[in-house]
Parts: sequence; structure tokens; C-alpha cells
Amino acid sequence: MTSGVIADSIVNLCGAIGLAVAMMTFYRRDPKSPLTWRLLMGLGVIAILFLDRGLAWWTGSVILDRLSVIPAALIPLGALIVTEGILRRHAPRAVKIAALGGGILLGVGGLLGLERFVMPYAITLALFQLAGFATCAFLLASRDRSALMASENRSIGRLAVGALVVIPFILTDFRTLFPHIPVRLGALGALLTVTVMLIAGGGAETRRHGLSLMALRLISSGLLGFAAAFMAPDVDLAQIVRFVAVAVAGVLTIGLMTDTLRALFESQEPGVLNSVAASPAQTRDQLIAELARHPIFESARRFREGELAPYDPPRLRDFPSSRRVLHRSEAPWGLAPIDPAAERMVSLMTANNATHVIVLAHDPLDMIVLAVPVTAADPATETALALVRRLLALTPEAK
Repeated sequence: MTSGVIADSIVNLCGAIGLAVAMMTFYRRDPKSPLTWRLLMGLGVIAILFLDRGLAWWTGSVILDRLSVIPAALIPLGALIVTEGILRRHAPRAVKIAALGGGILLGVGGLLGLERFVMPYAITLALFQLAGFATCAFLLASRDRSALMASENRSIGRLAVGALVVIPFILTDFRTLFPHIPVRLGALGALLTVTVMLIAGGGAETRRHGLSLMALRLISSGLLGFAAAFMAPDVDLAQIVRFVAVAVAGVLTIGLMTDTLRALFESQEPGVLNSVAASPAQTRDQLIAELARHPIFESARRFREGELAPYDPPRLRDFPSSRRVLHRSEAPWGLAPIDPAAERMVSLMTANNATHVIVLAHDPLDMIVLAVPVTAADPATETALALVRRLLALTPEAK
């Protein structure tokens, strides 16, 4: 095998794995939604195409190569099915018949191996796919925006931008039309698209973080591929492009897998807030006992005003009432370093090897002192502590 065939195979196999992972994620998010099943159907056709082509080129199998034209010809039909689900209405009957009939004719024609008509067949298949995408884009652009929610209209806008970005990648798959392309990039374009789709499903802050992480992965993997290309004895521009494409496709696929597994593990292990929400506790002491089962609260100890006598409770009440969760690293918490209240709070934390103090009440004083492990100290934990404090403050004491 040549380096070009190897690169094509790896990129397509990565695309198949990445799309399969994305399908699992979409299914886990909303398994009963009709749109989810339409999306799974569309992505499934593309994943089968990438898997078939990757195996065909890697093994040199003519049969697998011919079979790959079937899912390739059905891509416009899959795109139309997803478009109908997004718009929540049927496409014109003529468009459906053209997508289905054209897919069947081109699929059967490619399966029969029209060897004498390679160029006309490739041109027809490319035009058919582009026409399918253009039709879907027209249906999305001419939609009744008032019939959809604002979030749905924003999602359609992002989808249209993604489609415009991915079309140049798709065109590189037609090696017959573009024989000098170093590596087929259709699978790489699909990986970029599904990665953005998964990121777009979160909130604004989550999207910003996700896009930043994606940019970091793209840049670092591209640089890695560029550097790795110089290990080959015959380095040229085509070889560099192949190495970069393989590295980027591999990193995106690994990123999708690790993100999905992390989300799966986190969903199976309830966090602090989930534990509180599911707790049958009726009093504050019972809820604190439930929290003690969570690793973050293993070291938690409650101090009422009588137990704080060595630390001069009237001084501790000098803290502003707006400060509900105190972090040891933020001392003296807006006060002077020699302020008696700050000194006593630092002494309380030091004596208990604590990193945080949750102030449940100022008068009389009621506090929880705990040590959050370094491995769990992140913004999400800080938010969880603040929310837990509010829940504890609203939970009544035992009568």
C-alpha cells in the first residue's frame, strides 16, 4: 500500500469510530425523540460509508469498495430525513422520490462496477450529493421561522454554517475528479461537524469552553502531525498533509471517545447535588449525614456557636453576611490580614486542616468545616458547595 492509501484508510476508520461515538451520545441524551432517530439514521449511513471504505482500501478488497457506493448514494436521502425532522414537516414528495430513486440507481450502478464509465459515474454521484445538500439547505433557509423556537432557529443556523464548511472536505473524496489531492478529507470534515454539534448542545459557557478545547486539539494535533511527517525519508508537501490529516482525525476521535466515557461515568456516579436531590433527609442533621457519604464531605464537621467558644464567636460574626462559603486560599476574605475575625477564621481552618468553611447562619453561628481534596477542587465543586449551603440553610432543624 502507498502512503496515500494508508492515510485515506486511517482517516476514514477514525471517521467511522467518531460518528459511532457521536451516535451513542445523541442516543443517551434523548433516546425517545423522533429527531434523535432521524439523526442516528443519517449519521449511521455516513458511518457505514467510512467503515466500508476504510476497510476496502486497507485490505484492497474490490467487493467492499463497490459496496461503499451504496451508502455514498444514500447520503442525500439521509440528509433529507434529518432535515424533515429538524423542520418538523415533510419535504415535497418529488424531492423524496428523487432522493430515494437516485440513491437506488447510483448505488446499484456502482455495485455493478461501471468500469467503463468511471468519470461520468463519479461526476454524477458528486452532483447528486451536492444537489441533495443544496436542496436541504434551501428547505432550511425557506422555513417558517415563526413555527420554530428561537433555539431551533439558532441550531439550524449553526447547521447551515457546518454544512458550508464540510462541503470542501466532501469534494476531496472524489479522487477521480481531483487526482492530486494527497488525502481524502470527507471523514475529517464529518468529525469536525459532529464535534461542533455536540458542543452546540450545551449552554453558552459550555460552548465557549468546548470550542476552546476543540481549537486546542486541532492546533496541537496539527503541529504533532507536521512534526511527525519529518520522520519519513521522502518528506514533501503531500506527505505533510497526510500526517496532519491522520493526526487531527485521530485526536478528534480520541477526544470524542474520552468525552463520552467521562460523561457516562459521571452519570453513573451521582454527584453532590444529585445525592442531595435524591436524599430522603427531613432535617439538617440528617442531610449533613447523607452528605458525609460523598468524598467531598468525608471530612466535614459541623460547629455550632457553643463549640466555637475558643475562637471568639462575636468576632466571627463580623464577617459580611454575603460571604457564605469561605475558601482558605482567599484569606483574609476582604478584611485586613491582622483583623481579629480573619485571624480566628484562619485558626479554625488550620486546627481542622480545612480548605473551606460553609456558613449556615451568622447569629447564632452555625458552620461546616471541611477539607476538599486537591483533585476535586475545581469551579464545579465551588458551585456545588454554594448550592449545598443554600439547601442546608433552607432545611429545618430537628424539632
